[in-house]
Amino acid sequence: MQIGIDARLNGYRAGGISEYTRHLIQALALVDGASRYCILHAARPQLANDDTADDLTPAANFRRVNVFTPPHHKLERVALAAEIARLRLDVLHSPDFIPPQRGAQHRVITVHDLAFLHYPQFQTADSVRYYAGHIRAAVREADHILAVSQTTAADLHTLLNVPAEKITVQLEGVDPAFRPLPVSEIRSVQQRLGLPSSYLLFVGTFEPRKNLPGLLEAYHALCQILPDAPPLVIAGTRGWLYEPIFQKAEELKLGQRLIWLEAVTANDLPAIYNGAVLFVLPSFYEGFGLPPLEAMACGIPTIVSNRGSLPEVVGETGLTVDPDQPAALTEALQCMLTDSELRERSATAGLTRAATFTWQHAAEVALSVYRKVAGC
Repeated sequence: MQIGIDARLNGYRAGGISEYTRHLIQALALVDGASRYCILHAARPQLANDDTADDLTPAANFRRVNVFTPPHHKLERVALAAEIARLRLDVLHSPDFIPPQRGAQHRVITVHDLAFLHYPQFQTADSVRYYAGHIRAAVREADHILAVSQTTAADLHTLLNVPAEKITVQLEGVDPAFRPLPVSEIRSVQQRLGLPSSYLLFVGTFEPRKNLPGLLEAYHALCQILPDAPPLVIAGTRGWLYEPIFQKAEELKLGQRLIWLEAVTANDLPAIYNGAVLFVLPSFYEGFGLPPLEAMACGIPTIVSNRGSLPEVVGETGLTVDPDQPAALTEALQCMLTDSELRERSATAGLTRAATFTWQHAAEVALSVYRKVAGC
């Protein structure tokens, strides 16, 4: 088979879809040495690290193909189809889930979430216009859809009337770099970044869907109950509509109790997880939720919201709370901090569960879908 994978977004934006694409490509190289892969790169990337071609062409049967059509352009579906027609692809996989109108014999898309349909108020107007404006055509025209969780698969069926037989659930994996680390390695990163020896941890994009104002309110209340509560580290990058998050922090006068870590490197992130007392993600909605899985793989107890796919990821290993109830989150934080046995149980169970999520399995699922749609 001649398989194309659209990795243009990796040249424009870091984050969940870009990480999914990178890990999937690397894992496909381990499970499929027979097919030929064309990895579509942005010819004019906006991120400096897109020039590392080896990252996205990990084996001899992978080659880089530069294309000029930028992701999320208003003429993207037509322009990209024209650019890739010469490649004569049997299958094109679009991880950003808006495929070109043509350009390959068969098209597979990955749908990560339908947050723009559930919570359009949490998106920018441009984002809603792009995704909501194209998603119905995308799911209709795709030969098959990979959904990263049962939650996303159910949303595709109920919100967009996609037949169940057109959807395959492909759970994401966790990078082996996320594992329990030696204390010396953890302390080295903490000292370099100016982190205390213990802290609560949030990891994710600073955007409305993550419910950071609710977390700040819950943490503020926690500090009234437990004056010696560890500081809260908020690690990630600024997304859209992030300003109210910083306004809420100022309003609550949390001061030095908050530690903002922006633009954290991938190399430092495992140690940052390892140094945390607990991990918390009170999102209103997640299509999958890699950060809690990464925390679990590092042996860190978790508190997540009871919405979207998060309960599906953490299972019974951590605590779940209603994201609309900051008081419930405060109670969960207090409970986890004051109950060492609960923390130990959550950490142990999380390690066991995290081991079942692998990128190799995700690649095997993708490859089976490629073969199915191509009739191989």
